[in-house]
This record gives sequence, C-alpha cells and structure tokens, in this order.
Amino acid sequence: MQVLARAGDALMSFEAELTAATYRRIRAPETGMVMVRGRAGGTGQAFNVGEMTVTRCVVRLDDGSTGYSYIAGRNKQHAELAALADAHLQGQEQERWMETLVRPLQRQQQHKRLQREADIAASKVNFFTMVRGD
Repeated sequence: MQVLARAGDALMSFEAELTAATYRRIRAPETGMVMVRGRAGGTGQAFNVGEMTVTRCVVRLDDGSTGYSYIAGRNKQHAELAALADAHLQGQEQERWMETLVRPLQRQQQHKRLQREADIAASKVNFFTMVRGD
C-alpha cells in the first residue's frame, strides 16, 4: 500500500488495466484532513505538527474483493486507482498484480530515492574543527 500511495502519476499508466474489471464504489473518493503528530527527537513528548490533506476511497470488485486507499493530497483519481489495485491484490491473481504493477512501481520509487540521495551526497560538506594551542 505504501508503494501505491506514493505512486502518484505513475499509477495513471495502469488505469486501463485496473479499471477493466467491473467494480462499484463503496466510498467514493473524498478529501479530508488528518492531524500529523510528531515527537521531539523522535522519542520525546508527542505534539501536533499540523494538519495534512488526505484522500480516501473504498471499492469492491464483482468477485467480492474490497480495496482501500488513503493517499496524501487531493488526487481523487489516484485514490480510486490505488483502491482498485488493492482490491485486485486481494484476489486470485495477486502474484500477477505484484509482478506487473507493484514491483515495477517499487523499483521506480527506489531508483528515484537513490538518485535523490546521490544528488544530496554530492553537495554534502564535511566540517571539522581545528584545536588551537595544543
């Protein structure tokens, strides 16, 4: 689900395949807000960072498989496609969907992350302190 939620526009290229099956919306895509919480230093006292926009959707395929999605932002089409992908992953062809949809998206996201990390590492400056008088 993390891969599907982060797929963004990349998921749109699978739209025809995902919507080929007959389905109905249990909960149409709708946008709302959630409170984001944080911790000082990662382990300290919890506090409210602020609110963020999320879109959720629930669909059911004709075979009874139900798919859910929550995505960051307001993209209702992305939320519906992610829910459809989740529903397909609940069915008999789970491995096919993993191979044709989830793993390629995961590799693409990993490649982008590694490229971003390499770009950041190239601009990293290492500071050192010289001791005076010793």
